[in-house]
Amino acid sequence: MSYVNHLPPLNRQFVAHFGEMGSRWGINRTVGQMYALIFLSPRPINADEIAETLEFSRSNVSMGLKELQAWRLVKLSHQPGDRREYFEAPKDVWDIFRVLAEERRRREIEPTLSMLRMALLEEPSSAQERHAQERIREMHELIDRLMTWFDDVQRLAPETAMQLMGMGSAVTRVLEFKDRLTGKNAGTAKSNNQGA
Repeated sequence: MSYVNHLPPLNRQFVAHFGEMGSRWGINRTVGQMYALIFLSPRPINADEIAETLEFSRSNVSMGLKELQAWRLVKLSHQPGDRREYFEAPKDVWDIFRVLAEERRRREIEPTLSMLRMALLEEPSSAQERHAQERIREMHELIDRLMTWFDDVQRLAPETAMQLMGMGSAVTRVLEFKDRLTGKNAGTAKSNNQGA
């Protein structure tokens, strides 16, 4: 029995959900379902198998595969004695997250940062423009700082990144402890005590 011809209920549910979520992530339903199918497959699968399993037209599958390749979410391979192209998702989910994040950044965040930088170079001609530019500066600084943090996280080994994410609020407690040691919040604490 072929894996792709008879999807178990859990696999069908996962594929259907990815289709529904696709439009929210900037891809269409067809592409979302195709990616979910490729992601779950225990072996590389070809376009004919994808079309047969999902009951999509071969032309829709071809277009969807091109889009997934443009996003760098699937790898193309060949099998000995078979002229067809086979597709598989990266094995490591951290690699998938990294690629998705990089592509979203390139397509969505970098154009916004570029527009914000250009706006900050403008000479404001009124109080209203000065106010707008200050708000734009705040947005630019936040996004720029997030992207710097993102670059730092991208350079971490997957195991280290997972440990960091698992720490959650423990990171906040470490920073608060550091502030107490360095006396950073000492002035605030004194003024609070005096007012009590």
